[in-house]
Amino acid sequence: MILENRVTVVTGGGSGIGAAICRAFAAERARVAVTDLRPEAAEQVAGEIRAAGGQAAAWGLDVATRATVERAAEEIASRWGPVDVWVNNAGISRVVPFLECSDALWDLTLQVNLKGTFIGCQVALRQMLPRQRGVILNMSSQSGKAGNSHYAAYCASKFGIIGLTQSLAMEFAADGIRVNALCPGVVFTALWDEQHISDYGRKRAMKPEEVRPYLESKVPLGRLCTPEDVAQTAVFLASDAASYITGQAINISGGSVMN
Repeated sequence: MILENRVTVVTGGGSGIGAAICRAFAAERARVAVTDLRPEAAEQVAGEIRAAGGQAAAWGLDVATRATVERAAEEIASRWGPVDVWVNNAGISRVVPFLECSDALWDLTLQVNLKGTFIGCQVALRQMLPRQRGVILNMSSQSGKAGNSHYAAYCASKFGIIGLTQSLAMEFAADGIRVNALCPGVVFTALWDEQHISDYGRKRAMKPEEVRPYLESKVPLGRLCTPEDVAQTAVFLASDAASYITGQAINISGGSVMN
């Protein structure tokens, strides 16, 4: 098991991509701290992992509030030891025309996606530096590589995450700490089903049922990204097999984005 006993923190682990990452890491015998803004969602995922024989525990966590992140990190370290892998996955997005993007939506998107990643990186690094080893994975997006209409706040936050990732990779490489970003394409999680399909349909003047086939048609590999696609990439980047990879923004987009 390539991640055996490695203490791993996953933010936004209560659903979607984050939950898939938690399950994949647990399958490789990591000790997984499932954190989420919704404690009950985190506990459900942690409970599923334990029922399957894995090691997991849940924490409620607001990634944009430093005190709650620091407190959770201290509790995790007290339970299992210092963090080996920190996955900054929590995030939000809205499909909205730029001139309809309010100050409040802009601020919230940057606060959760970019500031939340900034705080998570600082908290993780303070546990990793004394041991001169560790891995940080930051969740960007294909929208962090190429801008898209109606996604201004989201794109700005995800481009920023790539810049932050590169900066930290340079600064802490000599300390044995690797920092990489994950850049998935469209992943149909509950967020898409509940909100994005209708918003994207309005953007393209499509019926909701036309959205997914249209998006699939734009992917060279002919299908959308799955949470498991992202999770398996995260496992690899966290493992010793990726020991020479840092400062990269890895596309998981089926060929949609190649830069």
